[in-house]
Formats: sequence, C-alpha cells, structure tokens
Amino acid sequence: MSFLKLNHISHQYFHDKGYTKSVDNISMAIEEGAFISVLGPSGCGKTTLLSIISGIIQPTHGEVLLRNQPLSNTASGIGYMLQQDYLFPWKTILDNVLTGPKIQSKETEQTKDKAIQILHEIGLANVVHSYPKSLSGGMRQRAALARTLMTDPNLLLLDEPFSALDYQTKLKLEDLVSSLLKEYNKTSILVTHDIGEAIAMSDRIFLMKANPGEIAEIFEVPIEIRNLQPFQARKHLKYQLLFDRIWEELNELENKHPV
Repeated sequence: MSFLKLNHISHQYFHDKGYTKSVDNISMAIEEGAFISVLGPSGCGKTTLLSIISGIIQPTHGEVLLRNQPLSNTASGIGYMLQQDYLFPWKTILDNVLTGPKIQSKETEQTKDKAIQILHEIGLANVVHSYPKSLSGGMRQRAALARTLMTDPNLLLLDEPFSALDYQTKLKLEDLVSSLLKEYNKTSILVTHDIGEAIAMSDRIFLMKANPGEIAEIFEVPIEIRNLQPFQARKHLKYQLLFDRIWEELNELENKHPV
C-alpha cells in the first residue's frame, strides 16, 4: 500500500471567459520515506498540485489518498515549507518554532525542549532568543524548517524553499534538509525549476509539461546518487548524465508546449 496516492487528479480554474485547465489526469504513488521532486516550467501546475495534496484546494476531478484514506477523513499532518519563511518579526526564533504547539494548545516544557533540540540540530542553538531581523536569509529558512518539523508532519511539501537564497547558502541548506528528512524518515515532495536540485535530493523526479499540466515522464534517480549528500551527488558522473537527459526532455517539451 502506497503512503500517498493521487488518482487521476484534474483541476480547472473558472473565470468570466470560461475556464483554464491547470492540471490534467495526474496519478502518483509515493512510498513512505521517499523524496519526490516535481519539475517543470512555470505555469505547468506544480504549485496547484501541492495545494491539492495539502488539502488547500479540492480538485475538480480525482482524489488524494493518504495512508489509503481521503484527506478529509484524516488528521492529515501535512507540513508546508514555502519560498519565504513567514516568520513573525515580533517573536523570537524559539517562539516562532513553537507557533504550531501554541495554536494547538499543546505547548509544554517537553515541546519547548524539543524545539531547542531541533534548533540545535540545524545549527541555530546560538540564536534561540534572537529575532528574525537579525538573521540571514539562510538562517531564517532553517528556522522555518524547524517550525515545520515541530508539528511532526507525516508528509512535507516543499515549494521552492531555496529559490530566494544565494547559491552557496542553497547548497548548504540542501545538504541539511536532506539529512534531517532522512533522519526523521519524512515523506517529502519538492516543487522546483532547478534540474540539479531535483536530481541531487530526490529518489524520483516527475517531469511535467504545461497547457495543461500533465506528467510527461518519470525519472528514477540512480541509487549511487541517492546515497550521497546533495553537494557530493552533483560531482557524480551519473548526475551529469541524468541532468543531460532531463535537460533535453525539458527543452523538447517547452518547444512542443510553449507556456
């Protein structure tokens, strides 16, 4: 039984001139603990797909099953990490990380200790009582990751969380996030435009085309790459071979289906 299943998902956005089909007939089966990337050009429906998986949007057709149950029947336990950190500027980093337990009225000394432990694991032990404005962009994104992990989500959705960072910080965060998600055995779905990022972090890559958004091809990432940290994976010969394959396929799709 797959941990997460998407069965023939389609979605349309209606407007005064009719409707626009965002995604069409998308099916996926994802095992627990897997890291999946959804890759494709702007406008192919990647973020719409994440919104459907999270339950924010109800699809026009199809269903999403988490542990073989519809999302509406589960206490979904889905975490969502975005491009921006959305930390509260008036709260300390520790208080930001404790936002979930506070909202759920579950804040205890144990949850506080857990938050401090996570902040220590991601290298923010020295800024627990600092405010977001005093942190770099990379540190703020690490704090956002800690806040997401505090809710102990069953499924983690990552919507281009590194895209606003400089390249060096991005590479470091890729390694950190990859290590933490493996340690916590989190099932994760990453939306990205970055072919290299998708290869370095993923077990499988779903390549989408636009107009409407459909799965064009699925790439299995070689085990030799998956066993490496993302930074080291980029140096492997099979990384470059897969990069070239996906690059050619993506160019061909964009020529056939311009956005």
